[in-house]
Amino acid sequence: MKQLILAILCAITFGANAQVLDSVKKDLLTAPDTVKHLHTKRGAFIVPIALVTYGGLSFAVKPLRTFDYFINNEITNADPDFSTKAESYFQFAPVIIVYGLNLVGISGKNTFIDRTALLGLSGGILALTATVSKQTTHRLRPNGADYLSFFSGHTSTAFAGAEFLDQEFSAKSNWYGIAGYAIAATTGVFRLYNHDHWFIDVVAGAGFGILSTKAAYYVYPYIRNALTHTKADGKKTVLLPTYQNGTPGLAFAMDL
Repeated sequence: MKQLILAILCAITFGANAQVLDSVKKDLLTAPDTVKHLHTKRGAFIVPIALVTYGGLSFAVKPLRTFDYFINNEITNADPDFSTKAESYFQFAPVIIVYGLNLVGISGKNTFIDRTALLGLSGGILALTATVSKQTTHRLRPNGADYLSFFSGHTSTAFAGAEFLDQEFSAKSNWYGIAGYAIAATTGVFRLYNHDHWFIDVVAGAGFGILSTKAAYYVYPYIRNALTHTKADGKKTVLLPTYQNGTPGLAFAMDL
Protein backbone atom coordinates (compact mmCIF):
# COMPACT_ATOMS: atom_id res chain seq x y z
CA MET A 1 0.00 0.00 0.00
CA LYS A 2 2.86 2.34 0.81
CA GLN A 3 4.39 1.82 -2.62
CA LEU A 4 1.02 2.42 -4.28
CA ILE A 5 0.52 5.70 -2.43
CA LEU A 6 4.05 6.84 -3.31
CA ALA A 7 3.47 5.93 -6.95
CA ILE A 8 0.34 8.06 -7.11
CA LEU A 9 1.71 11.10 -5.31
CA CYS A 10 3.68 13.66 -7.32
CA ALA A 11 7.01 14.92 -6.13
CA ILE A 12 6.45 18.69 -6.17
CA THR A 13 9.49 20.95 -6.11
CA PHE A 14 9.56 24.73 -6.29
CA GLY A 15 12.86 26.26 -7.38
CA ALA A 16 13.92 29.86 -7.59
CA ASN A 17 16.95 29.37 -9.76
CA ALA A 18 16.09 29.93 -13.43
CA GLN A 19 19.43 28.46 -14.48
CA VAL A 20 18.48 25.13 -12.91
CA LEU A 21 15.21 25.15 -14.83
CA ASP A 22 17.00 25.95 -18.06
CA SER A 23 19.45 23.12 -17.42
CA VAL A 24 16.64 20.62 -16.83
CA LYS A 25 14.88 21.69 -20.00
CA LYS A 26 18.07 21.57 -22.04
CA ASP A 27 19.42 18.23 -20.80
CA LEU A 28 16.25 16.21 -20.24
CA LEU A 29 13.45 17.80 -22.21
CA THR A 30 15.06 19.16 -25.32
CA ALA A 31 12.22 19.80 -27.74
CA PRO A 32 12.40 17.55 -30.79
CA ASP A 33 12.50 19.45 -34.05
CA THR A 34 9.58 17.45 -35.42
CA VAL A 35 7.00 20.16 -36.13
CA LYS A 36 9.26 21.85 -38.64
CA HIS A 37 10.48 18.51 -39.95
CA LEU A 38 7.00 17.25 -40.80
CA HIS A 39 5.70 20.59 -42.03
CA THR A 40 8.44 20.69 -44.64
CA LYS A 41 7.92 17.04 -45.66
CA ARG A 42 4.17 16.61 -45.89
CA GLY A 43 4.72 14.22 -48.78
CA ALA A 44 6.01 11.69 -46.24
CA PHE A 45 2.38 10.96 -45.33
CA ILE A 46 1.38 10.01 -48.88
CA VAL A 47 2.68 6.43 -48.86
CA PRO A 48 1.17 5.30 -45.52
CA ILE A 49 -2.14 6.98 -46.33
CA ALA A 50 -2.16 5.15 -49.68
CA LEU A 51 -1.55 1.84 -47.88
CA VAL A 52 -4.39 2.47 -45.44
CA THR A 53 -6.68 3.55 -48.30
CA TYR A 54 -5.90 0.35 -50.18
CA GLY A 55 -6.95 -1.63 -47.13
CA GLY A 56 -10.16 0.33 -46.73
CA LEU A 57 -11.12 -0.10 -50.37
CA SER A 58 -10.99 -3.86 -49.97
CA PHE A 59 -14.36 -3.71 -48.24
CA ALA A 60 -15.98 -2.21 -51.34
CA VAL A 61 -13.83 -3.26 -54.30
CA LYS A 62 -14.26 -6.96 -55.04
CA PRO A 63 -11.10 -7.41 -57.20
CA LEU A 64 -8.96 -6.45 -54.21
CA ARG A 65 -10.47 -9.25 -52.16
CA THR A 66 -10.09 -11.62 -55.08
CA PHE A 67 -6.38 -10.81 -55.13
CA ASP A 68 -6.28 -11.60 -51.40
CA TYR A 69 -7.58 -15.09 -52.05
CA PHE A 70 -5.13 -15.53 -54.92
CA ILE A 71 -2.15 -14.62 -52.71
CA ASN A 72 -3.32 -16.92 -49.94
CA ASN A 73 -3.75 -19.84 -52.35
CA GLU A 74 -0.33 -19.26 -53.89
CA ILE A 75 1.30 -19.31 -50.45
CA THR A 76 -0.53 -22.53 -49.55
CA ASN A 77 0.60 -24.21 -52.77
CA ALA A 78 4.19 -22.98 -52.40
CA ASP A 79 4.71 -24.04 -48.77
CA PRO A 80 1.70 -25.77 -47.18
CA ASP A 81 3.61 -26.83 -44.06
CA PHE A 82 5.17 -23.46 -43.23
CA SER A 83 4.94 -22.51 -39.56
CA THR A 84 6.91 -20.04 -37.45
CA LYS A 85 6.50 -17.78 -34.45
CA ALA A 86 9.41 -15.55 -35.47
CA GLU A 87 7.11 -12.59 -36.20
CA SER A 88 6.30 -12.36 -32.50
CA TYR A 89 9.93 -11.33 -31.97
CA PHE A 90 10.54 -9.52 -35.24
CA GLN A 91 7.75 -7.03 -34.53
CA PHE A 92 9.73 -5.53 -31.64
CA ALA A 93 13.18 -5.66 -33.25
CA PRO A 94 13.25 -2.07 -34.65
CA VAL A 95 12.47 -0.59 -31.21
CA ILE A 96 15.09 -2.82 -29.58
CA ILE A 97 17.61 -1.58 -32.13
CA VAL A 98 16.87 2.05 -31.19
CA TYR A 99 17.64 1.50 -27.51
CA GLY A 100 20.46 -0.89 -28.30
CA LEU A 101 22.20 1.80 -30.34
CA ASN A 102 21.74 4.19 -27.43
CA LEU A 103 23.37 1.71 -25.06
CA VAL A 104 26.48 1.47 -27.23
CA GLY A 105 26.79 5.25 -27.38
CA ILE A 106 25.03 6.09 -30.66
CA SER A 107 22.55 8.86 -29.92
CA GLY A 108 19.34 9.44 -31.84
CA LYS A 109 17.55 12.68 -32.64
CA ASN A 110 15.85 13.01 -29.27
CA THR A 111 16.78 12.53 -25.63
CA PHE A 112 15.85 9.32 -23.82
CA ILE A 113 12.81 10.88 -22.14
CA ASP A 114 11.48 12.47 -25.31
CA ARG A 115 12.17 9.36 -27.36
CA THR A 116 10.39 7.11 -24.87
CA ALA A 117 7.42 9.46 -24.66
CA LEU A 118 7.20 9.48 -28.45
CA LEU A 119 7.25 5.68 -28.53
CA GLY A 120 4.52 5.50 -25.90
CA LEU A 121 2.37 8.00 -27.75
CA SER A 122 2.79 6.09 -31.01
CA GLY A 123 1.90 2.82 -29.30
CA GLY A 124 -1.20 4.36 -27.74
CA ILE A 125 -2.43 5.72 -31.06
CA LEU A 126 -1.83 2.38 -32.76
CA ALA A 127 -3.45 0.31 -30.00
CA LEU A 128 -6.61 2.42 -30.08
CA THR A 129 -6.77 2.32 -33.88
CA ALA A 130 -6.24 -1.45 -34.01
CA THR A 131 -8.85 -2.17 -31.36
CA VAL A 132 -11.51 -0.08 -33.09
CA SER A 133 -10.66 -1.48 -36.52
CA LYS A 134 -10.67 -5.14 -35.51
CA GLN A 135 -13.94 -4.85 -33.63
CA THR A 136 -15.79 -2.92 -36.33
CA THR A 137 -14.58 -4.57 -39.54
CA HIS A 138 -15.24 -8.16 -38.36
CA ARG A 139 -13.08 -9.80 -41.03
CA LEU A 140 -12.41 -13.56 -40.81
CA ARG A 141 -8.75 -14.61 -40.79
CA PRO A 142 -7.52 -16.91 -43.57
CA ASN A 143 -7.06 -19.70 -41.02
CA GLY A 144 -10.58 -19.15 -39.65
CA ALA A 145 -9.33 -18.52 -36.11
CA ASP A 146 -11.46 -15.43 -35.44
CA TYR A 147 -12.96 -12.30 -37.00
CA LEU A 148 -10.13 -9.95 -35.98
CA SER A 149 -8.14 -10.08 -39.19
CA PHE A 150 -8.15 -6.41 -40.24
CA PHE A 151 -5.58 -5.08 -39.80
CA SER A 152 -2.40 -7.01 -38.91
CA GLY A 153 -1.30 -6.00 -35.41
CA HIS A 154 2.12 -7.65 -35.68
CA THR A 155 2.81 -5.89 -38.97
CA SER A 156 1.61 -2.50 -37.74
CA THR A 157 3.75 -2.79 -34.60
CA ALA A 158 6.80 -3.66 -36.69
CA PHE A 159 6.28 -0.76 -39.10
CA ALA A 160 5.61 1.67 -36.26
CA GLY A 161 8.95 0.61 -34.81
CA ALA A 162 10.65 0.88 -38.20
CA GLU A 163 9.42 4.45 -38.61
CA PHE A 164 10.54 5.17 -35.04
CA LEU A 165 14.03 3.89 -35.90
CA ASP A 166 14.07 5.92 -39.11
CA GLN A 167 12.93 9.10 -37.35
CA GLU A 168 15.63 8.83 -34.71
CA PHE A 169 18.62 7.74 -36.79
CA SER A 170 18.04 8.58 -40.46
CA ALA A 171 20.10 11.75 -40.03
CA LYS A 172 23.10 9.55 -39.24
CA SER A 173 22.51 6.97 -41.96
CA ASN A 174 19.61 5.89 -44.15
CA TRP A 175 20.66 2.29 -43.56
CA TYR A 176 19.07 2.34 -40.12
CA GLY A 177 15.66 3.01 -41.62
CA ILE A 178 16.24 0.49 -44.41
CA ALA A 179 17.11 -2.19 -41.86
CA GLY A 180 14.04 -1.38 -39.78
CA TYR A 181 11.69 -1.51 -42.74
CA ALA A 182 13.24 -4.75 -43.98
CA ILE A 183 12.53 -6.35 -40.59
CA ALA A 184 8.99 -4.97 -40.63
CA ALA A 185 8.33 -6.31 -44.14
CA THR A 186 9.62 -9.73 -43.07
CA THR A 187 7.17 -9.66 -40.16
CA GLY A 188 4.33 -9.09 -42.61
CA VAL A 189 5.48 -11.94 -44.85
CA PHE A 190 5.53 -14.31 -41.88
CA ARG A 191 1.93 -13.33 -41.04
CA LEU A 192 0.91 -14.18 -44.59
CA TYR A 193 2.71 -17.52 -44.64
CA ASN A 194 1.21 -18.49 -41.29
CA HIS A 195 -2.24 -17.67 -42.76
CA ASP A 196 -2.96 -15.33 -39.86
CA HIS A 197 -3.74 -12.45 -42.22
CA TRP A 198 -4.74 -11.59 -45.76
CA PHE A 199 -2.39 -9.61 -47.95
CA ILE A 200 -4.59 -6.56 -47.56
CA ASP A 201 -4.43 -6.81 -43.75
CA VAL A 202 -0.66 -6.66 -43.92
CA VAL A 203 -0.64 -3.72 -46.34
CA ALA A 204 -3.06 -1.74 -44.18
CA GLY A 205 -1.14 -2.71 -41.04
CA ALA A 206 2.02 -1.25 -42.52
CA GLY A 207 0.21 1.98 -43.30
CA PHE A 208 -1.39 2.30 -39.86
CA GLY A 209 1.93 1.55 -38.16
CA ILE A 210 3.82 4.23 -40.05
CA LEU A 211 1.03 6.76 -39.57
CA SER A 212 0.85 6.18 -35.82
CA THR A 213 4.52 7.05 -35.39
CA LYS A 214 4.38 10.00 -37.76
CA ALA A 215 1.33 11.29 -35.89
CA ALA A 216 3.17 10.94 -32.58
CA TYR A 217 6.14 12.93 -33.88
CA TYR A 218 3.73 15.58 -35.14
CA VAL A 219 1.64 16.14 -32.00
CA TYR A 220 4.22 15.41 -29.29
CA PRO A 221 6.02 18.77 -29.48
CA TYR A 222 2.72 20.55 -28.81
CA ILE A 223 2.00 18.32 -25.81
CA ARG A 224 5.54 18.57 -24.51
CA ASN A 225 5.76 22.32 -24.91
CA ALA A 226 2.43 22.75 -23.13
CA LEU A 227 4.00 21.10 -20.08
CA THR A 228 7.30 22.98 -20.27
CA HIS A 229 6.73 26.59 -21.15
CA THR A 230 7.22 30.17 -20.10
CA LYS A 231 4.14 31.75 -18.54
CA ALA A 232 2.80 35.16 -19.53
CA ASP A 233 4.36 36.73 -16.41
CA GLY A 234 7.78 35.50 -17.45
CA LYS A 235 7.96 32.65 -14.93
CA LYS A 236 9.14 29.32 -16.26
CA THR A 237 7.56 25.98 -15.37
CA VAL A 238 8.72 22.42 -15.95
CA LEU A 239 6.80 19.16 -15.48
CA LEU A 240 8.71 15.92 -15.94
CA PRO A 241 8.43 12.26 -14.95
CA THR A 242 10.61 10.89 -12.15
CA TYR A 243 11.63 7.41 -11.06
CA GLN A 244 13.44 6.87 -7.79
CA ASN A 245 13.85 3.72 -5.68
CA GLY A 246 11.27 1.91 -7.77
CA THR A 247 8.67 4.65 -7.37
CA PRO A 248 7.37 6.62 -10.38
CA GLY A 249 6.10 10.17 -9.99
CA LEU A 250 6.11 13.69 -11.40
CA ALA A 251 8.32 16.63 -10.59
CA PHE A 252 7.10 20.18 -11.00
CA ALA A 253 9.40 23.18 -10.91
CA MET A 254 8.55 26.87 -11.20
CA ASP A 255 10.35 30.18 -10.94
CA LEU A 256 9.45 32.10 -7.78
